Amino acid sequence: MSAAPLTYTPLDPSGFEELAAARPDVVIPIEQTPAWIGFERALGRTPLGIWAYRDAAGTLVATASFVHVTRRFRESVVVINGPVWFAERTPAAERLLMDTVREQFREHPAVDPLYVRMQVATPQAPATGPIEHGWYEREIVVDLTPGEAELLRSFRPNARNSIRRAQRNGVEVKHIPREEWKEVFATQLFPIMQETAARDGFQAFDSSYYETLLTVLGDHLRLLVAYRDGTALSWLITTEYRGYSVYYFAGSTLEARSTFAPYLLLWEAFRVLKAAGNTACGLTGIASENYPGLANVTTFKRNFSKNVVVVPTTYDIPLDPVRYTAVASILAARRKAPAAARAAARRATGLARRVGRGRGAVGASRHS
Repeated sequence: MSAAPLTYTPLDPSGFEELAAARPDVVIPIEQTPAWIGFERALGRTPLGIWAYRDAAGTLVATASFVHVTRRFRESVVVINGPVWFAERTPAAERLLMDTVREQFREHPAVDPLYVRMQVATPQAPATGPIEHGWYEREIVVDLTPGEAELLRSFRPNARNSIRRAQRNGVEVKHIPREEWKEVFATQLFPIMQETAARDGFQAFDSSYYETLLTVLGDHLRLLVAYRDGTALSWLITTEYRGYSVYYFAGSTLEARSTFAPYLLLWEAFRVLKAAGNTACGLTGIASENYPGLANVTTFKRNFSKNVVVVPTTYDIPLDPVRYTAVASILAARRKAPAAARAAARRATGLARRVGRGRGAVGASRHS
C-alpha cells in the first residue's frame, strides 16, 4: 500500500519565518529563504515561491523554494541548495516528496518545465541525470563554538603559520562599510575576481551579479578585504542566517598567495562571525567525483577543519521522461562535439607533422 500523497501550500515571508522560528535546530540555507527570492528577482529571474509539504497527519516534512529557469532547448524549475528537511529524510520520504513535486509542476498553470532539479540523498526513480550538475557534493564545515584560542589550535600547523606570516608581511584586514560595498567591489575587487577565474579556470559572474548580491542581501552579508600597503590583495563575502554562516565568494591575487593574505583574511572572518553569534561556517565545495576541479581549493580549506560534510547530489526529476531523454541526448552530444573536434584537430595536426617529416626526408635524398 503506497503512502498518502503530501499536501503542498505556499508560504509568505511571515509564514516562513514563523515556521522556521518553531524549529531553531534545522539549518536552513540562505538560498531557501525569502531574502534569496528578492535577490533572484533583482537578477531578473522568476521565483515561484517557497512551498511547505506536509503528510496526511499535517506534520511538516519539508520546504522548498523554486526558481523558474529558461535556457536553450529547455525550461526547468530549480531548487537551489534544497529542499530543507524538517522530518526524517528516509528514502521513502524522499520518493514521496519527488512524486509530489512532479505532480505539482505538471499541473502548474504558469510554467511548463521539462524537469525539476533538486538535491536527492538516495538516488532512485523518478530522479535521474542530471543534465548538468548544479551544486557541490562535499564541503568543509568549521565549528565556531570553541573559544578563539582553541579554534586557532584546531587548525593545521600550516594555517597557523600562514596567519602569522601574513601578519609579519604587513597584511591588514579591513571590514568594508556597507555603504561602500558596491563601489569598492566594482573598482577594487572585481578585477581580482577576474584574475582568480582566469588563473583557476572557472567562469566568474559579471560584476553586476556580485553588486546585486551585496545590495539586496546586505542584511545577511559581510565583506572583508586584505590589504598590503593600501592595495587590495584578497577579499571574501560571507553569508549569515540563523547562526549558520558561509564563506560564499572570494578572490585573491598572486601577491596574496605569496604574502599568505587569504589565511589571515579567513581567520578574521571566523573571529567576526563567531562574535556575531554564528556557531558554524561552511567553506563551500571541495573536490568530489563530479567536481574534481575543486582540488586546489580543497587543499586550502582542509587547513581549517577535518569536518567534511556530504551534501546530497543534485538530480533532475523529469516531468516528460521521453522528451527529457531526447533533450539530454542532444545536449550531451553538443558537449562532446567540441571535445571530439579538438581531438580530431590534434589527430590532423599529428598527421600533417608526420607527412611533413616524411616529405623532408624524401627531398633530402633527392638532393644528396
